[in-house]
Amino acid sequence: QVQLVESGGGSVQVGGSLRLSCAASIYTRCMAWFRQATGKEREGVASIYGAGGVTYYPDSVKGRFTISQDNAQKKVYLQMNSLKPEDSAMYYCAATTRRGCSDFSQYNSWGQGTQVTVSS
Repeated sequence: QVQLVESGGGSVQVGGSLRLSCAASIYTRCMAWFRQATGKEREGVASIYGAGGVTYYPDSVKGRFTISQDNAQKKVYLQMNSLKPEDSAMYYCAATTRRGCSDFSQYNSWGQGTQVTVSS
């Protein structure tokens, strides 16, 4: 099972940017970022298929968030721009060996999370 460790969270003002990093113990072709705000369900915010770098974003973050990866370093990044208060959440790195990198229900390995807080 892949081990995932996130870093890069913190507090930022509305409109600011943050870059999250995730270090994986082994290469996994499907990687994603999820978030979970207090009292809400966990939701996927970005996924990437390592072989071709194909990415997927839900409408809530499209155009503001960018997922990327460094396969040699076994790292995945999430660049978050134009942050809003509703982006405040615990952010989790995730991986899966199942088919369908853009299907967030397929992810079954999780990091411990890193907190992002956006204040106005």
